Amino acid sequence: MLVPLVVASALAFTDYYGFTAPEFTGGDNLGRLVGDGAFWEAVGVSAVVALLVVPLRVGLAVGAALLLARRRVGTSVGRVAAYLPSVIPDAAWALLWLWILNPLYGPLPALLKMFGLPDPGFLTTPWGARIGLVLVMVFQIGEAFTVALAARMAIPVRLHEAIALEGGSPWFAMTRVTLPLMAPIVIVLAVRDMVVVVQNAFVPALLVTDGGPADATLTAPLLIYRRAFEYGELGYASTLSITLLVLTGIAAALPLWIAARLAARQRTRA
Repeated sequence: MLVPLVVASALAFTDYYGFTAPEFTGGDNLGRLVGDGAFWEAVGVSAVVALLVVPLRVGLAVGAALLLARRRVGTSVGRVAAYLPSVIPDAAWALLWLWILNPLYGPLPALLKMFGLPDPGFLTTPWGARIGLVLVMVFQIGEAFTVALAARMAIPVRLHEAIALEGGSPWFAMTRVTLPLMAPIVIVLAVRDMVVVVQNAFVPALLVTDGGPADATLTAPLLIYRRAFEYGELGYASTLSITLLVLTGIAAALPLWIAARLAARQRTRA
């Protein structure tokens, strides 16, 4: 990971198309970046997708972990089902959803029509395509589910037994004991998913929507890919890659900073 990062950082200050030696241009790429409206719009698309997908993914992972923590009939099948979408290769998963969302013969539009619900146009309208992109990404929760399940099972059983003996309701136990004890893990999962979603949006945006319609799903990684491999602007694409890395790092650090401030405030009150 370090070698490509160093190479990209060096190429970010060059004019390089892959056929001749890189030509050092100083801060020209940074100046171009400031006025590159297409890139900042793509960053905005990535931010919108992350804001929609991350809470849903974390919520599904934690909800599945709470539901499947106790061993009952069918628990093993449920755990396998929760993890299975993450095993499928991203390209195969995206092509599967391309069929599911197809406006002509896809089962999901047909199902909505059967129940008299409006079809948002998953592949044909800007916000419908964004919703489709969210659906493609939201169910791949295998890793987050595994971590959340481990965090739930690490909570001592005696805590819940004590609440039951005192007449506490399951809702009280979940909101006052289970979720607060799982909160640090949930925050880490949210930070991790934020990074993963920004990067992994590339495959579904390329294969399912191709960045359309009207660039509504043109995420930052897809734009960088086009600049590098369709336009051959490897130097400028490196500048965009490093910028996206920095922006993603800031976005990932923000929840950790907020959590640290809240924890410090609670300790001060205590």
